[in-house]
Amino acid sequence: MARAFFEQMAPGHTAASGGSSPAARVHPEVVEVVREVGIDLSAMVPRRVDADMLSGADLVISMGCDDPAVCDYPGRKVEDWGIEDPAGKSLPEVRRIRDLLRDRVRELVARVERGVRSPGAPDTHALGSSS
Repeated sequence: MARAFFEQMAPGHTAASGGSSPAARVHPEVVEVVREVGIDLSAMVPRRVDADMLSGADLVISMGCDDPAVCDYPGRKVEDWGIEDPAGKSLPEVRRIRDLLRDRVRELVARVERGVRSPGAPDTHALGSSS
């Protein structure tokens, strides 16, 4: 969700998305609630976050740091948003998570456009989650 919002809100910027334990497919509840706001995730395939993804990122954002290989990645500031995984949640809960993510991404995009970094962060971005 975060990557889709970022790409929608920040044309010209790129983001990668991965999880420490990705599901085989995007959860149907996530596809449904993101479709409600005009984004189609049905063709997306979750991928595992890897060293190449992290090394190419200027900023790593975690939805909930549970993997030391990501959270303590050398040379990169990891910004942990602490947002719960929508897997297994009801549609109202997934909508709440979607809206929270959209707001956080909007704030990130505003920072990126102003050239403002989070404290200690390098110059740019990658988004990830635990699933």
